[in-house]
Amino acid sequence: MTEDFDFLTSKNEKISVTVYGFENISDSPVIICVHGFKGFKDWGFWPYIGNYFSKQKFVVLTFNFSHNGIDKNLFEISNMEKFANNTFSLEVKELCELISAYKNGYFGNSNNNKVILLGHSRGGADSIFAASGNEFVDGLITMSSISKLDRYTERQKAEWQEKKTWEVINSRTGQVMKLNISLLEDIEKYKSTTLNLENAVRKIEKPYLIIHGREDLTVPISEAEMLFSWSNKEKTKFSIIERSGHTFDIQHPFTVSNEKFNKVLSEIECFLLQFN
Repeated sequence: MTEDFDFLTSKNEKISVTVYGFENISDSPVIICVHGFKGFKDWGFWPYIGNYFSKQKFVVLTFNFSHNGIDKNLFEISNMEKFANNTFSLEVKELCELISAYKNGYFGNSNNNKVILLGHSRGGADSIFAASGNEFVDGLITMSSISKLDRYTERQKAEWQEKKTWEVINSRTGQVMKLNISLLEDIEKYKSTTLNLENAVRKIEKPYLIIHGREDLTVPISEAEMLFSWSNKEKTKFSIIERSGHTFDIQHPFTVSNEKFNKVLSEIECFLLQFN
């Protein structure tokens, strides 16, 4: 069964949470699913993942970052002001607060409170930062994760700084989505410290599964190879999904799984055996 929660962060921002397999919460590990850029907890494969692994006696927690742009319509981004003001630092802080809330019984008391993070794309980077050096996190899975936060040319950044906003197009909906200068400032201010992905990966001393599509055009497989090169090889597995792109051929709204995504689920399933 599922249960919905509204979690308030330390900044009094609301995070909408859905807990799948709530009946398992007293004695099962939790998988915390972290959506990516232009993503949300009810996008495409996330509800399917929630139902799939809850049937295997896991608790699965999906949520919306406070500034991912989801408002009253849970299935499309509409709050462009919040979306424009989002930053990596804000997302990582919210994810860490959510992990702590789970460990402290906010969603229900658990005798087995092992935490596994499962992040997609930009959410993969958030998950890496939240897992690095965090005693509350027991395992990490990233799918199609980025390995660099600064994804802009010098010309783009100069224009961004001049106009104070940068526009991106949502290829699925055609929406023009603005990013305020605060995102770029966040990346540049903390690129050598709290937002340094290489440093974060090198500090991870827990089981880590990297999954990436061979034909990912949004985040090239070279970025997954970079993450693997930084990782502890004794604790990390790198799984390549052949003939597959950024979302493993899953679209929004979700209709049905496929051979490639079933392979993703199988890889995750094998990885999770060590936490039961």
